[in-house]
Amino acid sequence: MTGSSSPCGACKFLRRKCVKGCVFAPYFCHEQGAAQFAAIHKVFGASNVSKLLAHLPVSDRSEAALTISYEAQARIAGEQ
Repeated sequence: MTGSSSPCGACKFLRRKCVKGCVFAPYFCHEQGAAQFAAIHKVFGASNVSKLLAHLPVSDRSEAALTISYEAQARIAGEQ
């Protein structure tokens, strides 16, 4: 959770309340995270990414979130 009233970018995109301990909050900021997460959600789905990040060690999650984001953007660009 990024703040008392600001949801993380993923929760903002999903239009849900960002709770303490949100698995997405550290990796998708409030300002730019929603646009970034939109591609991830379209390609992989929020539930799948949530499960993936939750099963990884905390030390590996940042790199995984970045890699997933790049992969989603590449797949969307390949469709066009």
